[in-house]
Amino acid sequence: MFEVVFLGTGSGIPSRRRNHAAIWIRHEGDCMLWDCGEGTQRQLLQAGLNFMKIDRIFITHWHADHWAGLISLIQTMNLEKRRKPLCIYAPEAGRFVGDLLDMDYWGPRFRIVPVDVPSEGKEITKLWETENFVVSSTPVKHTVPAVAYSVREKDRWNVDLEKGKKFGLKQGPLVGKLKEQGKVTLKGVEIKLHDVGILKRGAKVAYSGDTKPCATLLALAKDADLLIHDATFAEEDESKMHTGATDAAEVAKQASVKLLALTHFSRRYLDMKPIEKEAKAVFPNTKIAEDFLKLEVRAE
Repeated sequence: MFEVVFLGTGSGIPSRRRNHAAIWIRHEGDCMLWDCGEGTQRQLLQAGLNFMKIDRIFITHWHADHWAGLISLIQTMNLEKRRKPLCIYAPEAGRFVGDLLDMDYWGPRFRIVPVDVPSEGKEITKLWETENFVVSSTPVKHTVPAVAYSVREKDRWNVDLEKGKKFGLKQGPLVGKLKEQGKVTLKGVEIKLHDVGILKRGAKVAYSGDTKPCATLLALAKDADLLIHDATFAEEDESKMHTGATDAAEVAKQASVKLLALTHFSRRYLDMKPIEKEAKAVFPNTKIAEDFLKLEVRAE
């Protein structure tokens, strides 16, 4: 299960209602941040989240409303005596993270590791893998090099002891060995995991960053339980390479996602009902994200 907290749902210029882009995602003990707009550390405090637990930050692109909060967040981590490394993933991460660190006389007392994320081509790239999940990225179409991210739990096998009865299989160490190795031998009979197991699909979250509709995002978001998509304007803005609400809903429909959360709204929109109505006409299971919205994402 993923815990998702929207820390900022505005774009360009923040408003009283909406902070700049940032999304907190937690899976058990692993905490990550997707984008880090201005004021993110204060949003984390207001949400009751511990920013010192963040070990990885994923920046979609280097427009300031998606990264300007890095400066203050790194400084505060330093003042709080952080010692463990912080990884920052982004297109051209080495270049931009280096520029940020050069802005200080001494730099932080902890190591910051920039990780360059491919921003050209059509491939899906695996960026980080744990025992429980995988974070991936793909290039998208914006006015500067940009990427989208996804995180997916690994599928897991559960052993159905009712199915195992005919083999004499009972709860115990042998079940763990079966899940680990895929097969075991009991009383001279080989038991395969496929014979007594049930495959549980892992949950998946995808995040567009800023982009116009594109095939790469569609592929990354395929079958996601939650797609977080920018909807800066009511309609697609070709000149600024942003997706409109209706087009984002079409992406969600084509990708067969379970829930669409629209975010990154222009401050010009005070009443979100028309945008929500347009999106729901294409993809009914659409939610308008607000700052501090919390979602628990589980696979069905």
